[in-house]
Amino acid sequence: MSDAKKTADRERRAETGRQRRARTRARIVAAAFELLGEEAGLYARVEDVAARAGITRATFYDHFNGMPELRDAVTYEVTHDFLISVSRTVAALDDPRERASAAIRFYLERVRRDRRWGWSMVNLSSNGIIFGAETFRQAEATVVQGIEAGVLAVDNSRLGRDLLMGTSYAALVSMLREDPGPDYPTKVTRSILIGLGVSASDADEISSRALPALIS
Repeated sequence: MSDAKKTADRERRAETGRQRRARTRARIVAAAFELLGEEAGLYARVEDVAARAGITRATFYDHFNGMPELRDAVTYEVTHDFLISVSRTVAALDDPRERASAAIRFYLERVRRDRRWGWSMVNLSSNGIIFGAETFRQAEATVVQGIEAGVLAVDNSRLGRDLLMGTSYAALVSMLREDPGPDYPTKVTRSILIGLGVSASDADEISSRALPALIS
């Protein structure tokens, strides 16, 4: 066999190995998402994920150091694309108050359509940063924009961020465990806007505006 042939064979085997490894990792992440998308998913263990993915514990640890690292990976998978879509959509809105309002409603309305996604957000947030680090940072950036534009009268961006994220998280849990009604996302958004210093009349009007089409 020529040297060129041997090199080609080695490269082919290496690529096959990379693809196999990527498929296994994807199975682990998908299994974790399924478990975290259940109400009791907060208590999912390595053994549960391995069993759901059809792998051994040793294979699990060949890809992840433990559940915290896996949760970080799942959080990224669950939140990144949706956050990008929401961010691109609300960026086209001129009013920072409407940007905040639309973002909150997009998240809460998705919970109504996809309970598994909602439970995964709840369970992932219980063990880390609410809605993931990317969403957490974007929420504060939105508050900063409103403060700088003079339309949000909250003391500082961290307080505004915590008000926005904390209330949205609590509302998300209520929507999953109770039936607060179809207008609940709008009511929650109105209350958050008022907490951020928006007048009641403006909060009523802004939170009731039709949501723009979500950019995919």
